[in-house]
Amino acid sequence: MSDERNRRGKLIVVSGFSGAGKGSLMKELLKNYPGQYALSVSVTTRAPRETEIDGISYHFKTQEEFDRLVEEGYFIEYAGYTGNCYGTPRPFVEENLDAGRNVILEIERAGAMIVREKYPDVKMIFITTENAEILEKRLRDRKTETEEKILKRLRTAVTECDYVKEYHAVIVNDVLEESVICLHNTIMEEENGRPSEEDLKRIDRIREELKIRLGIQD
Repeated sequence: MSDERNRRGKLIVVSGFSGAGKGSLMKELLKNYPGQYALSVSVTTRAPRETEIDGISYHFKTQEEFDRLVEEGYFIEYAGYTGNCYGTPRPFVEENLDAGRNVILEIERAGAMIVREKYPDVKMIFITTENAEILEKRLRDRKTETEEKILKRLRTAVTECDYVKEYHAVIVNDVLEESVICLHNTIMEEENGRPSEEDLKRIDRIREELKIRLGIQD
């Protein structure tokens, strides 16, 4: 059997602001590069949105069911985010890595740090929009959440800006087709780099724009 067939897949963490379009990116990546990627479906206590399907979008569980899985050691990582719990199933990840597929975990920063401790070679990528205006517009255009939840997600984004420097790369999800190619190329790079100064300055601008929109004072 060739070394290529024996190759263990790469583990990739994809995080980003709520509304940055992570889900659309993942969907197109899997479609455009069939057989190369496996997207881990997280377990969550969050209620499903109207278009979401159990087992495809998420594995939807009650809090009691989620807590039982935690006790059984089922998760690689689990964390709370905007009032709900999310966890990454260990069996799916290990089986696909062993099969040579690149496994993507679409998770938030708290979980990403736990994964990095357990898998030091993980590649960590952060997804953003060009600016805060676009980010807020995408959240509102989804029409799936109350005003209170939208504002909570925007406030969370302000905090997330502080941690982007911990990732290996930043991708601006502007034109979807171009962003998918950029994401794939970034994953295929052998070395894990760091965000460019331009990317970090963009994140700083987004933080300041969000604080103005939300009326947050220093």
